[in-house]
Amino acid sequence: MHLFVLLALTLQSGGAGVASMTPPAAPRQALTPRDSAFHALSRLAYGPRPGEVDGVARLGVMGWIDAQLDPRRIDDRALAEREQGFQLLGYNREDLARAYLAAQRARQERQRAGGAAAGEPADGLDMAPEMLRARRLAAELQELVVVRAVLSERQLREVMVDFWTNHFNVFFGKGADRFLTPSYIEETIRPNALGRFEDLLIATAKSPAMLFYLDNAESVAPGSIPPQLARLERSGLFDPMRVDSLRRRALERMPKGINENYARELMELHTLGVDGGYTQRDVIDVARIFTGWSIDRPQQGAGFAFHEWAHDAGEKTVLGTKFPAGHGMDEGLRLLKLLAAAHATMHHVSAQLCARFVADDPPDGCVDDAVAAWHHSDGDIREVLRAIFHGPDFWAPRNVGTKLKTPLEFVVSAVRAVGAEPDTTPRLALVVARLGEPLYQHVAPDGYPEREDAWVNSGALLARMNAALGLASGKLPGVTVRPDAIAPAIVDADQLIAAIDAQIFAGTLSAHTKRAIRDQLADIHDPAQARVLAIGMALGGPEFQRQ
Repeated sequence: MHLFVLLALTLQSGGAGVASMTPPAAPRQALTPRDSAFHALSRLAYGPRPGEVDGVARLGVMGWIDAQLDPRRIDDRALAEREQGFQLLGYNREDLARAYLAAQRARQERQRAGGAAAGEPADGLDMAPEMLRARRLAAELQELVVVRAVLSERQLREVMVDFWTNHFNVFFGKGADRFLTPSYIEETIRPNALGRFEDLLIATAKSPAMLFYLDNAESVAPGSIPPQLARLERSGLFDPMRVDSLRRRALERMPKGINENYARELMELHTLGVDGGYTQRDVIDVARIFTGWSIDRPQQGAGFAFHEWAHDAGEKTVLGTKFPAGHGMDEGLRLLKLLAAAHATMHHVSAQLCARFVADDPPDGCVDDAVAAWHHSDGDIREVLRAIFHGPDFWAPRNVGTKLKTPLEFVVSAVRAVGAEPDTTPRLALVVARLGEPLYQHVAPDGYPEREDAWVNSGALLARMNAALGLASGKLPGVTVRPDAIAPAIVDADQLIAAIDAQIFAGTLSAHTKRAIRDQLADIHDPAQARVLAIGMALGGPEFQRQ
């Protein structure tokens, strides 16, 4: 019954299907300090917790923003204590590589013994300990995202980690990235999320997870021969026929030539943008520059490795800049610095940041302000963000409450809104996945989209309403809810709705939604049941879908 009530509420709010996500008319009046605090917490954070809007308004919203831009000033010990419950954080890349190899061996032994066929998922009941451990660590990786987003006081940092994780996307489900992704997040993305873009770009380029995902680890200059094989041929200690056999088998296993995948995505997605002025010839020469950028074997820790023998040392030209012959890894670093400083990169990435924080179609003024800050600060991400947050477009009433939340943003903001506590099981991350955003599972290199049209459909809306009611009733798995943090258990509908409006929406709940909730409470006389239904309807309604 409650499900149909929620569906009716949303359909009444804006029509069926896609139209049901249509936002209410944006306010045209200037924002009050409380409005500004609510807006900043909705965009720079994963939404306010009970009482947080008033706290930020008292502190001053610009002071809160400045603190978020320098997360070292923010005490985050409560999150640090919760993180101790995640075994994953106690393992480095070498540990995870060993666990991955052990799981692989266990899977192969199981298949030889007549267990699951190759590629068939095990049911978990007869899995070897190594396989169960690998699966548990993978689940922890996803749940850690949700826990950090809900609990961290360094909210902007968590938002930016999510932004860069999608900008520099890797697919967790691809082979070795099952054990390379955790170190990618912890050692590459998180430390650089509010640093210099150049440093972040270089870190991602050298990341084993990225090198594996976009196949650059397999990119070698045509005709390259590993030194071990070359030494074998020159040794004269083996029978020539034996040498030929070894060489033939080794060559069959070796990469055969240049792979352009990373080169193309580096320019199209990571830096210049699809209209950044590069050509197919540029793509080829960028791929030549990155030949030899590879990964050690898992048995050796799977760290970054530069193989001189696999590198194309010839002359290249990229975007009109010559790279003389005879160079090695240094020319890759030179290219990355060149791309990070290119105006097209500044414009492309600034537009994406403005799309994340201001509007799906980023205003020209916002992008121009961000590009100017990029120029002046040599690509300091904090200064680029500061320019966006201080700019008029960020605070313009027409851009307030208009961006649709992604599934991750919806789940986390709902949990924060009701003052709930997530546990360390993977159950809450599974809710995010059921809503359409399985974390680290976007196959394509463009990452999960920012625009509204990627997330709006009737099935997604229905799933969000179910999750909202489940959360309000305390039945959403993986989280403990205290409804009394939002509203008292009272029968008076107007008082109940007013309390919900004040605590969750900072007084912005529309008259239409208030009336719809009031109508559904008319026949409910149990105060606790009324509170659950009212909170669930509010979280599942159209206003809460936006930030």
